[in-house]
Amino acid sequence: MLTFTPSSLVKPAGTAIGAGIRQVLGRVAAVTEPTITPALVSTFAPSGTLRASINLGNPILANRDPGTGEPVGVSIDLAREFARRLGVPVELVLFEKAAASVETVRADGADIGFFAIDPARGEGLRFTAPYVLIEGSYLVRDDSPVTDNAQVDATGHRISVGSGSAYDLFLTRETAYAEIVRLPGAPAALAALRAGEVEVAAGIRGVLEGEADRAPGVRVLPGRFMVIQQAMGTPAGRGADAQALLAEFVELMKASGFVGDSLRRHHIDGGTVAPAA
Repeated sequence: MLTFTPSSLVKPAGTAIGAGIRQVLGRVAAVTEPTITPALVSTFAPSGTLRASINLGNPILANRDPGTGEPVGVSIDLAREFARRLGVPVELVLFEKAAASVETVRADGADIGFFAIDPARGEGLRFTAPYVLIEGSYLVRDDSPVTDNAQVDATGHRISVGSGSAYDLFLTRETAYAEIVRLPGAPAALAALRAGEVEVAAGIRGVLEGEADRAPGVRVLPGRFMVIQQAMGTPAGRGADAQALLAEFVELMKASGFVGDSLRRHHIDGGTVAPAA
């Protein structure tokens, strides 16, 4: 029988534990230590390998190392850590768009995935509580009269979004007057704004800020229009025990500092560690 041990908290003999570390230890103590049985390992990795669906279209969570081309990021770190604790190898199933990543897990083409929580994605999937929170914001051209988020949803405005993204799903429900223009990914949505094909582009705040820094002509509106809750998920058919194990794993990874350390290691400023469930 295997148990989870927060290895990131193991200290060399004689190391003084300061107040900050004691607080972290207190949070971890409050999180139930999951127990992994052989049956649960088989449930999560029936092929003997844990298949993790990874969306490379969200650079806050996953990207390619510019030097090696290998996938890196917090979702990949979590996938590898979960596989390590299960005692099985991991296979990263890579996608450029969230919708394809979601559909693969829903169809049992992968064992776990990393998605934004949204009611439109609930069928066939079971989510944990979020591990990272990301702001969704708007980008406009410098000459736009729009200065506030509340001004975006207006007749005559076109908002470009990456098709199937969390902000596409949210705006589809919430937008009353503006037209949503769905394009194949964030780069296309941003290009449409610069080309004058839309008045507003919606997306992850960190990505929009990077676009504004890349070249003059566009600006990010203050604040946010939504908070994107990034969670782990499994196919619904894997059962309640598997869902509970994954949920407990996510809580432990937040409380132990694993998620925060991963964000810092990958130099991510656009996401914050979600609070405990």
